[in-house]
Amino acid sequence: MRPQVLIIGCGFGGLEAARALRAADVDITVIDRTNHHLFQPLLYQVATAGLSAPSIAAPTRHLFRAQRNVTTLLGEVVAIDAQSRTVTLKDGALLRWDHLIVAAGATHSYFGRDEWAPHAPGLKTLDDAFEIRRRVLMAFEMAEREDDPARRAALLQFVVVGGGPTGVELAGTFAEIARHTLPGEFRRIDPRQARVLLVEGNARVLQAMPERLSERAREQLTALGVEVKLNARVTGIDAEGLDLTTAAGPERLLSRCIVWAAGVAASPLGRALADATGCTLDRAGRVVVEPDLSLAGHPNIQVIGDLASAQSHAPGKEPRPVPGVSPGAKQMGRCAAANILKRLRGQPTTPFRYSDYGNLATIGRHSAVVDLGTPAGPLRFSGYLAWLFWLFAHVYFLIGFRNRFVVLMDWAWAYWTHDRHARVIAQK
Repeated sequence: MRPQVLIIGCGFGGLEAARALRAADVDITVIDRTNHHLFQPLLYQVATAGLSAPSIAAPTRHLFRAQRNVTTLLGEVVAIDAQSRTVTLKDGALLRWDHLIVAAGATHSYFGRDEWAPHAPGLKTLDDAFEIRRRVLMAFEMAEREDDPARRAALLQFVVVGGGPTGVELAGTFAEIARHTLPGEFRRIDPRQARVLLVEGNARVLQAMPERLSERAREQLTALGVEVKLNARVTGIDAEGLDLTTAAGPERLLSRCIVWAAGVAASPLGRALADATGCTLDRAGRVVVEPDLSLAGHPNIQVIGDLASAQSHAPGKEPRPVPGVSPGAKQMGRCAAANILKRLRGQPTTPFRYSDYGNLATIGRHSAVVDLGTPAGPLRFSGYLAWLFWLFAHVYFLIGFRNRFVVLMDWAWAYWTHDRHARVIAQK
């Protein structure tokens, strides 16, 4: 039998690893809890009714239809046995492997306060995006029927917790919906009176970017109508709102629509791997890997993407942590595939080396910040040119020509009309 390669997860890392093995003399099984690959950087556009789900997702089976050495399975892995080289699925089925790549991704972290989750959904999956979209649009619908001014104000107060790229993008888009998309469609309320707040526990938004671009992002958010609360830590969330601790003291915000974008935790499979192999987990639950992305004592198991606590090992430089972004996951996927081929040939494996292409974040219409790494040094800019760069970069990296075309057409239509066509919601 040919060597069996099992890839858990079909995100950026898992997809790239499988594709890198397209010409290899191996049998590959890709298993995922969903039947689609998701372009997560644009997931917030589904949550804010700018794009429909098929525009940023592609069926996994369709992606591998021409790759004859790949078998695609729909299922959830719940346990890993490193000794017998098997994984157990939620339905009790067993899958055998000779080489294992774990690319299970990440989920939300509420920093030990999981009771907040029902009141403040995060954004990681299409289901999350649908729920956030439903809550946002239903808030306006309920406000239209509300006679009490105080309850109406709470319905029209939207709070995003977390000032990273997702939080910034969501807050900016909520403000655009209220000020440009919905006016004229309601008779008893003025959507432009909606209040959008971005709550960040640190001193600035977009912590991964240089301070100048971070400040520029805050200014652009303010220009869109977003109220940015810095150094504000959440101490409680319930069905009626959230409690904050700020420099001025405790503060209570009444809101029926809160979105969580403040914390990320590794997939529970990290703990399953630790139980099976004795590997080390970091504080976020990520698996600490060797330089070649394998586990210590288990060279045939590799962990990539958001689940891996990995470092870049460039020649002549100190190792540095790899950020949890899609380019990092893709590069890890290619490295993991290349190292499997080296092991099959009896060759030494290669340490992972991350190429940092920079960071992008959009704030809203004509507003974005870009921090690029170039051979000549950092290239940093913001505003309209940064927005255009962000737009075309995301269209370029989408999976499939149809998705690129549809997204470009939807964005062009929204640019000229301010309309968001994906505002269909289903009642629970």
